[in-house]
Amino acid sequence: MRSAKDFFRPLAVGAPEPLREIPARPSRAIHFFDPSNEKMAAKVPQLVGKVDVLLGNLEDAVKADRKEAARAGLVEIAKANEFGPTQLWTRVNSLDSPWVLDDLTTLVSEIGDKLDVIMVPKVEGADDIHYVDRLLAQLEAKAGLDRPLLVHAILETARGVANVEEICGASPRMQGLSLGPADLAADRRMKTTRVGGGHPGYLVREDPVRDSDGSDQQRSTYQQDLWHYTIARMVDACAMHGMYPYYGPFGDIADTLACEDQFRNAFLLGCVGAWSLHPSQIEIARKVFSPSVEDVAHARRVVAAMGDGTGAVMLDGKMEDDASLKQCLVMVRLAEELAAIDPELKAAYAEVPDGIDA
Repeated sequence: MRSAKDFFRPLAVGAPEPLREIPARPSRAIHFFDPSNEKMAAKVPQLVGKVDVLLGNLEDAVKADRKEAARAGLVEIAKANEFGPTQLWTRVNSLDSPWVLDDLTTLVSEIGDKLDVIMVPKVEGADDIHYVDRLLAQLEAKAGLDRPLLVHAILETARGVANVEEICGASPRMQGLSLGPADLAADRRMKTTRVGGGHPGYLVREDPVRDSDGSDQQRSTYQQDLWHYTIARMVDACAMHGMYPYYGPFGDIADTLACEDQFRNAFLLGCVGAWSLHPSQIEIARKVFSPSVEDVAHARRVVAAMGDGTGAVMLDGKMEDDASLKQCLVMVRLAEELAAIDPELKAAYAEVPDGIDA
């Protein structure tokens, strides 16, 4: 067991000091692209500034005989572009694969100064993070980087979910977690073949109501969320450790309405963003994971009315107190962070009054 005093010391001589707080950088949409796909790669410059995160995917969806081409393609893309407010992430291959070591050594040495976050798939425990943590420190020192690369873990197995708290606390590098619903469903032996989203068979039914002749009236059913428990547990673990939770992929690209519903459920529970597998999902994520102008207006009114934050006030017939203030500050701070990188939101939020309407 490491001493608490050592937790924020570099794990390699010459490596940058670990961060004591993960920056709150907006990441509403993590947009995946295959760097070995020339058509996708050509679109990267057009997406800079329009999406919060661009992620070069080296793992799933990249065939085995294209792994090296994807890695080389990401290096070329990173060197050829300046990303400005858009973060550059990558998802490396899983730790039990023959490609991950080359992924890490190549990317850190070649484009470590351009990368922000390394997403690690199928993380099952703290030991996985410890391995990546030490290796990254060695590679950072060798490359002469002046800031640590951050690590993002995907929850894709039952063991990973069971160990979620220890995963979050395994390293100061931990930036966040994403839900990997497809692999997790398979590992749990869930009976769904969907990639994220709900299922019409997972429902509750209202109690029976019988007519005077003894026959049952038609009973309404309500579809439930297969992922509510897992997302809530992930959110709690991230909040405990100062990290950020994300909903993962929504596979039915054509069903934009259900995608928006699933993203909004995750947003309301505390997630800060979701994966985008298609350009159409970028705008859905940007919309859903940005507080509405109405919510920001209400939050600012509460903050103004609460003054020093103590006591309680009545506003629009509702009691607002210290707990209300804390909730509203979440909205106000998020609006400020998004306004700093999103000109449209900056203009929309600027029209919202800071005080109580007359």
